Amino acid sequence: MENRIESIIKVLDTNKAEGIEVFDLREKNYFVDYAIIASSLGTKHTLALLDHLKKDLKPAEKFNNVDESGDWIVIDLGDILIHIMTPEYRVRYDMESFLSQLSNGKEGDGL
Repeated sequence: MENRIESIIKVLDTNKAEGIEVFDLREKNYFVDYAIIASSLGTKHTLALLDHLKKDLKPAEKFNNVDESGDWIVIDLGDILIHIMTPEYRVRYDMESFLSQLSNGKEGDGL
């Protein structure tokens, strides 16, 4: 698992994603084991990061589902969820707070 996370982070970092954070959610009653959040430089960069992940991680990773909006892309790898967001969306939806509370064993506030 650690190698998979490192591979994802490497692709994101190499392609100029910012603020990459990994949340260990194993045994936290969440539907994935890990969540990764990264900021893009804008809408086109968000889509480009998705393309880089697909190109660099396949065939080792199976992309179960990809939800694309341009400002926020969610990639479901089964046990890993990757969120790539524009800075504005990252601030607006503040996934870090929710995932930090969850990974620290605290119940969220209904998010």
